[in-house]
Amino acid sequence: MAYMINAEACLKCGTCADTCPLGIISEGEESYVIDADQCVECGSCAGACPVGAIALKE
Repeated sequence: MAYMINAEACLKCGTCADTCPLGIISEGEESYVIDADQCVECGSCAGACPVGAIALKE
């Protein structure tokens, strides 16, 4: 599994991208996007998101 960003809740603030130790989060058209193939599930992005828009993909 990998973390995913809920596009509807994302504020596009960039906090998640700034905290990702692998640098695999980039700004998309509607929200930030996590490269699921490279995500190591460290949780840094989820812990940093001010609105809780990031969760493990089920």
